[in-house]
Amino acid sequence: MRALFSVIFLLISMFLNGQGLHGPGYVLVIHGGAGNITPARVTPEKQVIYEAKLKEALAAGQKVLANGGAAMDAVIAAVQIMEDCPLFNSGKGAVFNAEGKNELDASVMDGRSGKAGAVAGVTIIRSPVEAARRVMDSSQHVMLSGKGAEAFAGEQGLELVDPSYFYTDESWQEYLKVKERLEQEGRKGTVGAVALDSHGNLAAATSTGGMTFKKYGRIGDSPVIGAGTYASNESCAVSCTGHGEYFIRNSVAYDVSVRMLYLGETVEQAAAYIINEKLKSQGGTGGLIAVDKNGNISMPFNTPGMFRGFVKHGAEPQVFMFR
Repeated sequence: MRALFSVIFLLISMFLNGQGLHGPGYVLVIHGGAGNITPARVTPEKQVIYEAKLKEALAAGQKVLANGGAAMDAVIAAVQIMEDCPLFNSGKGAVFNAEGKNELDASVMDGRSGKAGAVAGVTIIRSPVEAARRVMDSSQHVMLSGKGAEAFAGEQGLELVDPSYFYTDESWQEYLKVKERLEQEGRKGTVGAVALDSHGNLAAATSTGGMTFKKYGRIGDSPVIGAGTYASNESCAVSCTGHGEYFIRNSVAYDVSVRMLYLGETVEQAAAYIINEKLKSQGGTGGLIAVDKNGNISMPFNTPGMFRGFVKHGAEPQVFMFR
């Protein structure tokens, strides 16, 4: 009887500490884009602002996880902080396309159920990542685009805004420079989050404004399940950022998972190989964040920098920008 009480007490203690029966407790990892992010391009003053916003995003997701909430709720909470921040290329402050308009993409995937949702080319939905979640939860589809996605978001009661909401002078000036040179030279990046909750469930979310001066209704990897976003409780949760065409061709987010499952690689081995060897050999640039079912994380990138950070149960949040 005494042994039984000891086991019960141990289980209760584990749950109270947010560990459940899965050992590592909660984990949250975020990114704010990869690219030519260097101390020379991001001033010390800007570095302080970026660090504060990354920590705010981590805190929003951590609050959900610390209270026993779901990984999906946590990644949505974290991404929405960055969607509302003009420092990043998602939501407010998203880059402009060739027509001088903001077109937004986002996706989510739930590792427990395998369900996923995405929106692409939307222009009036304040939180594209929340719209992606509604596609997953409240429709029979995986991806909706353009006017149809916006009509669906309105039916779901999501906040719709005038396109001018997404405008920031920094993004507009960047657009004018790129328009003049007809090439991309942006510093702002896609945002994303991956999480493991105290119940052992994984989730991933990604949100972006796409590529500066993109043409012809171009859609990158961010809303494509398996390319820019993927989650499975059997392996890991992944969110990507970078030159989307390469991530789509290589099914990067899904590739991390299958290398773990089929080759027995760790999340760090799989992610590092894909970003630093496979993509780099093709000329593809970018990075990703990932967390596996045991709470191990990976944040590789093959560019000068990537806005990123993580927080784990019982530890202080950490954020990084440069290599």
